[in-house]
Parts: sequence; structure tokens; C-alpha cells
Amino acid sequence: MLFLQVKYLVAKEVKLEMRNKYALGGILLYVVSTIFVSYLSFKQIINPATWNALFWIILLFASINGVAKSFLNETRGKLLYLYTLVSPQAVILSKIIYNSLLLIVLSALCLFVYSVFIGNIIQDLSLFLVTLLLGSIGFSSLLTMVSAIASKTSNNFTLMAILSFPIMVPLLMVLIKLSRNAIDGLENWDLNYLMVLVFLNIIIIALSYLLFRYLWRD
Repeated sequence: MLFLQVKYLVAKEVKLEMRNKYALGGILLYVVSTIFVSYLSFKQIINPATWNALFWIILLFASINGVAKSFLNETRGKLLYLYTLVSPQAVILSKIIYNSLLLIVLSALCLFVYSVFIGNIIQDLSLFLVTLLLGSIGFSSLLTMVSAIASKTSNNFTLMAILSFPIMVPLLMVLIKLSRNAIDGLENWDLNYLMVLVFLNIIIIALSYLLFRYLWRD
């Protein structure tokens, strides 16, 4: 039952996104324009630390813009309608799954455009891609729940930005460490940091699954 509800809601999100292509186009335009401005600013090969930091800064703000609409654009009437049809667990899981898919595509595009303009200095591409995949899932899970909390207030987007950044810090620290290892091309993967990243994702998704129903009733 839960699986069918999640499947239906994910399909609904995809159809709505296809109808409102301007929203997705705006995010893609933000990514491309930000990377191009960075290229114009440097116009030279930058050191690995700057390359890494700049990449995650661009991706972080693109993720916030992409996931912010998860609940902030939902009308009260639509939420009440969903409340009568599906379980709160199905709603939050479908939002997380859809946003994860969206951010995975956005991350891949960001890496491609970033490599074209800024240059690709990654030595261990497989580690970087794994980090990017787990980071996209972590961003989407965390920002989706924060978006749900912020949607209950009047200054929702402002509150979302305030809430998301402090919570993002542990996730960003692990992502920056792993991606820096990939850029440096270390022979052995740091499995400890990978496990921390996996556990962070599991904890965020589990807390969202367990706590969203209380927020959903409000």
C-alpha cells in the first residue's frame, strides 16, 4: 500500500514538473550562469581547495533553490486533499525520492558544465561520483524536511535558509573531505567517511519518516 502511494505521488511530482518547465529551467540557468561567472572571474587553473569549495557552494545553493518548492508552493487545499488520500509517510518519502532524482540530474549537469568551463582536476572520478550521489540524496532528504517545517510559517523561504545551513554543516564537512580525496587521487578510499555519509543519509531519512506525520497533522 505504501509503495503504491509513493509510486503515485512520485509520478504526480514528475508530471507537475513537466508542466512547469520554467522552474526547472530557472535552476539550470542559475547553475550555468554561476559557473560561467566563476570562469570569467578566474580565467586560469585554480588550486584544488578552491575548485572543491566553489563546486559545493554552487551545488548547495542550486539544491536549496530546487528543493525549496517541495512544500513552500503547496496550497493548503491541496495538502488537505492529500491528507484524505495518502499517508504522511508516503508524502515525505515521495518528496525525498523525487528531489533526490532531481538533484542527481542537477549534480551531473553541474559537474559537466563545471568541468567544461573551470576544468576537471579530479583524479579519482569514481569516488567523486559516489560522493556526489550520496551528497545529492543527503541534500534532498534534509532540505525536503526543512521545507516542510518552513512551510508552516509566513516567512517560509527565509526560515528554510536559516534552518538548513546549520544542519548542513556536518554533511558538508564529510562531502568536502571525500571530494578532496577524490581530487587528490588517494589510492585507498576513506571508508570511514563514506560510512559516516551513508549513516547521515539514513538518519535524516529515518527521522523525516518518523517525525513528518506529527507535522502533517498540524
